[in-house]
Amino acid sequence: MAGTVVVVGSINADLGVEVDRFPQPGETLNGRGGVLAPGGKGANQALAARLQGAQVSMIGAVGDDAAADAALRFLREAGVHLERLHVESGATGIALVMVDAAGENQIIVIPGANASLSPDRVEQWLDQTGDEVVVMQGEIPVETIDHVAARTKGRLVLNLAPVVGVRRETILRADPLVVNEHEARLALRLLDPGHPAIDEEQELVSELMGQGCPSVVMTLGSRGALVGDSSGILEVASIRVEAVDSTGAGDAFVGTLAADLALGKNLQAACRHAAAAAASTVEHRGAQSSYWAMVDSPDQPERQ
Repeated sequence: MAGTVVVVGSINADLGVEVDRFPQPGETLNGRGGVLAPGGKGANQALAARLQGAQVSMIGAVGDDAAADAALRFLREAGVHLERLHVESGATGIALVMVDAAGENQIIVIPGANASLSPDRVEQWLDQTGDEVVVMQGEIPVETIDHVAARTKGRLVLNLAPVVGVRRETILRADPLVVNEHEARLALRLLDPGHPAIDEEQELVSELMGQGCPSVVMTLGSRGALVGDSSGILEVASIRVEAVDSTGAGDAFVGTLAADLALGKNLQAACRHAAAAAASTVEHRGAQSSYWAMVDSPDQPERQ
């Protein structure tokens, strides 16, 4: 269905901690915060897509613990469809998110129920997908990513973050493959293990497409993104903001991109909007809690 995004991915409860600086090995520092908040790359991207006007269904797993309610709170509030969730006996995924005074973050993820999202668990839902935009990331089992990619009938947006050992065919099915510069180098190594290292950004995008990727989006943080497809490689600038917390900005980019593709925008226009929307989130603390700022971003599309 046009305007529909299906996200197959992780759902976490984030334990956010603010620090003046990151600790050195063996060092103890005082922090602030410590409140559980919704997170997980899959859930983040689902919420972002919903707030940008798409109809969104989430395929994922949570535990049967109290953290599940915290993890799902904003998805429920925004109207993301959660009928395809699996509830696993045990713990919901947890992410420890440390943010320093400069707005940079360090994150440790404990998968919890996300590790139970096997191909068998998602298979029953895949027959219900059609021409939707399907979004995945690297925080669920590799075999599930490969299985869903092979079964996707619509357009696949693969955010290979973190980079995990998916099959070559999975990467080449992505349209687009969304990676940052570090992830792009690792993805190229998956496609061609013997390929010499590449430092230049546009050359990396070009080489990924040369390996057979239909389109590639390389996110560049505050600089925006490089967008490569059959028309060439275009640099998309971001908007200038004062960063407070960059947590979840990349997921805001991916979710906005997926929503715009589902709503009929071309890749370059979708990336321009995604860069502006992601930038608006770094002015606020938290991951999903900052996404509500995107509703007022400079390039907001019509809501459905």
